[in-house]
Amino acid sequence: MTKRLRTVENLDALSTTMSKIEISEKAERLNDLVINVADETLKQIFKEEGTRAIYDYLENNSHLKREEIGGKPKVFSAGLERLLGSAAPVIENLILKNLHAKLGLKFREKKGYGFSDYVKELRESAVVEG
Repeated sequence: MTKRLRTVENLDALSTTMSKIEISEKAERLNDLVINVADETLKQIFKEEGTRAIYDYLENNSHLKREEIGGKPKVFSAGLERLLGSAAPVIENLILKNLHAKLGLKFREKKGYGFSDYVKELRESAVVEG
C-alpha cells in the first residue's frame, strides 16, 4: 500500500470519527435542552414541589432520572401518562412547543406522532448548534 493511499484512508477515518463526535455532541446538547425545557415547563404548571413529585414518581416507577429525560423520551412519556393520564399529552405538547420555540422553530402537531417521535425528529435534524 502506498503512503499516499494510507494518508487518504487515515483522512477518511478521521473525517468519519469527527462526524460521529459532532453528531454525538449535537445529540447531547439536544438531550440537555429537552431536560431544561421539560423542567421549565413542568415548573410553570406544577411549581417546584409538584415538579419534584413528578420526578420522584418517574424515578421510582419508571426508573427514569431527571437527567435521562432527553435520552429516553419514550420512558418519560409513558411515565407521565401513567401519572397524569389524559393530561400527559397536553403537558408533552407544551414541552414540545417550548422546545421548538427555543430552537427557533414552529411546532406543528402531526397525526400519529408522540412525544418521542418529535424528539427523535429533532435529533435527526441539524437544528441543534453549538
